[in-house]
Amino acid sequence: MVDMMNMTSLLMILVVAVITVPAQLAHATVTLAVNASDPGRQMPSTLFGLFFEEINHAGSGGLWAELVQNRGFEAGGQNTPSIFEPWYKVGDQLQVSIGTELSSPFQRNPVALKIEVLCDSGDNSCPSGGVGAANPGFWGMSIVAGSTYKVELWVRSKTSFSLSVAFTSSDGTTVLAQSHLSVEASEEWSKRSVVVAATSTDHNARLALTSATRGVFWVDQVSALPTDTYKGHGFRKELATMIADLKPGFLRFPGGCYVEGQRMANAFRWRDSVGPYEERPGHYGDVWNYWTDDGFGYFEGLQLAEDLGTAPIWVFNNAHSRFAGVSHEQSVATELIGPFVQNVLDGIEFARGPVDSTWGAVRAEMGHPEPFQLQHVAVGNEDCNKPYYTSNYMEFYNAIKLKYPDIQIISNCDASIAPLDHPADLYDYHIYTNAKNLFAMRHQFDHSSRSGPKAFVSEYAVTGTDSGTGSLYAALAEAAFLIGIELNSDLVQMASYAPLFVNANDRRWNPDAIVFNSNQQYGTPSYWMQHFFKSSNGAHLIPSTVQADSSTSLASIITSAVRFHNASSGMEYLIVKAVNFGNTSLNVNLAVTGISASNIIPGESNIMVMTSSGVMDENSFTNPVKVAPQVSKATNAAPNMELVLPANSIVALELGLAPALSSRSESLTKFVDTFISTS
Repeated sequence: MVDMMNMTSLLMILVVAVITVPAQLAHATVTLAVNASDPGRQMPSTLFGLFFEEINHAGSGGLWAELVQNRGFEAGGQNTPSIFEPWYKVGDQLQVSIGTELSSPFQRNPVALKIEVLCDSGDNSCPSGGVGAANPGFWGMSIVAGSTYKVELWVRSKTSFSLSVAFTSSDGTTVLAQSHLSVEASEEWSKRSVVVAATSTDHNARLALTSATRGVFWVDQVSALPTDTYKGHGFRKELATMIADLKPGFLRFPGGCYVEGQRMANAFRWRDSVGPYEERPGHYGDVWNYWTDDGFGYFEGLQLAEDLGTAPIWVFNNAHSRFAGVSHEQSVATELIGPFVQNVLDGIEFARGPVDSTWGAVRAEMGHPEPFQLQHVAVGNEDCNKPYYTSNYMEFYNAIKLKYPDIQIISNCDASIAPLDHPADLYDYHIYTNAKNLFAMRHQFDHSSRSGPKAFVSEYAVTGTDSGTGSLYAALAEAAFLIGIELNSDLVQMASYAPLFVNANDRRWNPDAIVFNSNQQYGTPSYWMQHFFKSSNGAHLIPSTVQADSSTSLASIITSAVRFHNASSGMEYLIVKAVNFGNTSLNVNLAVTGISASNIIPGESNIMVMTSSGVMDENSFTNPVKVAPQVSKATNAAPNMELVLPANSIVALELGLAPALSSRSESLTKFVDTFISTS
């Protein structure tokens, strides 16, 4: 992660210039008036959050830190012979033979790998490192010197032998970390676990299971995780930290189209994704076309939300069960929906039920006896026009509200244009379009009805040719759209960018917020854009207006002003944001009423700017912050000051306010005192 408060001196000079450039150099002038004496309207604490979907290997090979791909050998199907890629043979055909058998100790995961060692160290026919099988992980395993890794596997053997468990270079010539297991002859399977310390670094490593003892042995459910994960719960630390830095108000999971599957047989099933990992059958996600072991399952989504200190939003299929109900191609009639409704009630019980309930007990066995704070569920994803959606929805709605009346239920049907024909607490709204269109949609909710359910913009992003693989141009339009959501936060309760992650080796959707490979990660401009809004959740939107003289157009600018109380520091801030979507700079005369110069603490006041020399500029592994916010102290901060908005930029001015405002109005005094006392 980049510390935005420690940028290069050259970039600092650029940021300071945003405040100090003379007005005559700006292309045009606008006036931004902010009424800080008005307490304003509190925005939802859930306004800006995250949407996680298993797409682009976001979880499998990404946020979920499991290093082994296809750990249970089931990706080729539960029949034999089976393809067991990416596992491959270590040694030649005269030294070793490997293949699959239906001999696993796990009934739901019957496939195991049989390894027959045909050589022996005694007659020198085996190479010094032995022979067996290796797994390259997800386009290489990142093994770092000084780090430790826990490897678990199940093993059975006809004869006693020594098994090498080692992380090596991809060609096997360099051993990075290694342990030797003594395996006794037995017809029974046993679970073995070792922790190995790496002495060298290789970001394209593999895990090798080898032996130089002639004989036959079987392995199954081979897992390898770094011991240092985010809060110890198995999430890749660097990626989890990046999303935690956004201070999200919610986490929507696990999809997306991933929830439904192109065919019912391949839909996500919450029941199959909980419990010990060895007993999770995994499934082929046929929407995004890859296998997942479901290491990141329903439990992990709830755990991640808790670790982030945010509200979980569970998206389930409209007839979600083992047979998946409504999918992209198949539907279940309402008269047959009963078992699917019960399945969802069981899922809620898993999250919220007491430890003596059926599914609460399963959660407790997984190490989480306390209930998760599940308060929102979404019935399906983009399903409104599918057969039986509304009638199926009502079955779910009535059953959930009867048993859990406090749960907020989200409909897939858009109520921004016409009222719904069914009850809902929120309605889901998705928008993917080009930058110009999304910028024009900054007033999308200005005239939407305030009666009925609230809005949840659960998927938004600029896509198409002007998005590149994550451009400044896209981020500018998205920021303008989010300012429009702030201004309409009496209606819009939640919004999240999509997709969140992409493994650079498997880009199924473009663009995405965070790009990664085995050992690197960076945020696209759309990721950094969201940093401008991480103080908005629960803040107060205060009145502001922008005006222009007769020669200046307001067609390329949108602004907002919020009052934010930082509970950890006790500081209060007035934050003014602006997006300049035009290709010329704008001079802004800022006029804040309700506070005086003595109320502002220059040392606690900052200005944050994101721009670049070209609107299609992007970030990369080699230049991860080419387009990222640059932060500087606003040393001349005052209620009346002059700002310059560079062409194609996002700017946020953060004014630190003194704890005691001697000149504040009576209404402001009441607002601040009430706000602090309830924070």
